[in-house]
Amino acid sequence: MTEDIDIKQNICPKCGKPTKKGLCPECRIAETEWLVCDKRVQCTQCPTCNSIKNGAIWSDCNMETEDLIAEIALSAVHLHENMNDYNIQLSHFDPSPNRTSVKIKISGEIYGRHVEDECRTLIVWIKEQCDRCSRYSGGYYAGVIQVRADGRRPDDHERAVTEEIATEIEDSVQNAGERLSFITETKNTKDGVDIVISSHNLGESISREIKKRLGGKVTKHPKLIGEKDGRPLYRITYLIRLPRYQKGEILYSKGKYLEVRYIESGLLKVFDFEDGMLKSLREDEVERSVGNIRVVENALVTHTEGDTAGILDPKSYESREVLIPKWLHIREGSEIRVIRDPENDLLIPVG
Repeated sequence: MTEDIDIKQNICPKCGKPTKKGLCPECRIAETEWLVCDKRVQCTQCPTCNSIKNGAIWSDCNMETEDLIAEIALSAVHLHENMNDYNIQLSHFDPSPNRTSVKIKISGEIYGRHVEDECRTLIVWIKEQCDRCSRYSGGYYAGVIQVRADGRRPDDHERAVTEEIATEIEDSVQNAGERLSFITETKNTKDGVDIVISSHNLGESISREIKKRLGGKVTKHPKLIGEKDGRPLYRITYLIRLPRYQKGEILYSKGKYLEVRYIESGLLKVFDFEDGMLKSLREDEVERSVGNIRVVENALVTHTEGDTAGILDPKSYESREVLIPKWLHIREGSEIRVIRDPENDLLIPVG
């Protein structure tokens, strides 16, 4: 009796071939649906920015068309859990503008045997404008950032920095997944820069960074424009008032030349080029503005004697004498940075 049981266990009950246990590999494969392909799959894509919609959520898509087709086609393929070491080859063509037919060839190993097969799936492309492009094309905006200056107009440098900050912040928040945070428009006006933004978070981030980099103060002016789901909707104007004197501006006060470093509690914190000390200065103590540390000239030191140095005027190449500040160490043959004060016909060493 024991011998008969062993014989039955070593023979495939379906084809009669010898087998270690139960069905032989060939018969198991024949009864196993190891490859299933969905007949068709849909992909909803924005025709403007190529974003992809998954369920109700839109996400950016930076993939090339070939890679996107491959990813969608592979999502239609379902392999048996015992499939090993498989290889997939794809080929496709477009039977119509909104259809892509994909041929999928698969080879691999299951139950210790090599298998291969092929199937087809049809990708149906559905064009739908995404949430972001819909807002953009509809002129939607949540606020405006207005960059102005106290008692003057923002200069070219401040305008350029403002636009650079806005672009950097927009890229940063979108890379972090905030698709609906974008700049609708940037306008350079005679009074400053206006940045139209689509979200309050973007407005807060941009205005905060502009204040950090350029100084000044920010005031917010919300305006109620309606309700959504029982909650009030506001459109906010962020007014950034840049200080009268910029960071790096060279001022003249009481016979001294001073560089604005920052503003604190309404006082200018300035660097004194004579003694190298940081001091406080009220705006009403400023006699005039000389220039900006960004616009300096390089002058060659021809000789030094005591607390004076001879330099070559960078424009006229005439020899000029300047007082050497106590904080500045210079030597003959080196170059120093100077700021020009045409009103007093002086060159002031600044570093």
